[in-house]
Amino acid sequence: MSGGVDSSVAAALLKRAGFDVIGVFMKFWKEGGHGENRCCSSESEKRARKVAKILKISFYVLNFEKEFKKRIVDYFLKENKKGLTPNPCVVCNKEIKFGLLLEKALKMNADYVATGHYARSVEARRQQVYKLLKGKDKDKDQSYFLWMLNQKQLKHILFPVRDYSRVEVEKMAKKFRLPFSGVKKSQEICFIPKTVEDFLKRYLKSKTGRIITKDSKTIGKHEGLWFYTIGQRKGIGLPGGPYYVLDKDLEKNLLIVTKNEKDLYKKELTAKKVNWVSGKKPKLPLKITAKIRYRHQAAAAVITKILNTGSYILKFVRPQRAITPGQSVVFYQGQKLLGGGIIC
Repeated sequence: MSGGVDSSVAAALLKRAGFDVIGVFMKFWKEGGHGENRCCSSESEKRARKVAKILKISFYVLNFEKEFKKRIVDYFLKENKKGLTPNPCVVCNKEIKFGLLLEKALKMNADYVATGHYARSVEARRQQVYKLLKGKDKDKDQSYFLWMLNQKQLKHILFPVRDYSRVEVEKMAKKFRLPFSGVKKSQEICFIPKTVEDFLKRYLKSKTGRIITKDSKTIGKHEGLWFYTIGQRKGIGLPGGPYYVLDKDLEKNLLIVTKNEKDLYKKELTAKKVNWVSGKKPKLPLKITAKIRYRHQAAAAVITKILNTGSYILKFVRPQRAITPGQSVVFYQGQKLLGGGIIC
């Protein structure tokens, strides 16, 4: 229970359904050991405790600060230092929420871990496999962040708000008399107090280099490749724009930009560290739809495996804008999430 409306309503729905519910609040790393982490602030903990009291359920606080710092924050900084644009929420779901938390829950003799994610998990008994599906609310669907999950985890996961829209969840919060009037929605990276750029500047040293056009003409100076992402337009600091970040050359420390937005569109990407949710690789080549970022519209593509490697090639029917190394590419067939990988 994060102290947010989704996980609180999830707990209320389970209680109403007759489950023996235990509320768990996770403490994550806070910068410098103090300050506020948006998803586990003192205010969030107070709300979660209040909800547990209203629902008359037990409430525990688990301290995962060290593990969160090592597995999520350090990963985020390391990948950025490589010039990549990582997605820490995806890794947090695998390593913390459905990793460490699930391990703790099973040791406490719990049968399931339930969260407020807008996604669906169904057991296909004939195939003896758990399927991961999109949530009912198309605008709020969070299945994209769950592609790293496996069958052992899905066996013990419940998504109580799976069949509801965000509007319906907010109405139910009022019905259950839960304390969420005026609480802001949190959608950014939870451990970053302000902006990603400010956070990176505190932990990664500036390493200036040249900004060049795609025909190798030098037109400016950058402050460090990790402060830029593919497709970025604002904050480049060049006169006569707009310019867009087209690519990054880590070996030569070059930021490559373009004035032509059409240059950002590509029809192909390579994905590594691919996970198939079913645990079995499908027959390839395979027609799918793929999302290259959370708010991206899923696009038609064909996926094939590169021989003698663990990587896969995706070829899109239509070019996609700003395919970004380090981000997750997630594979779907209709409502079903097949798996995903890291864009490289």
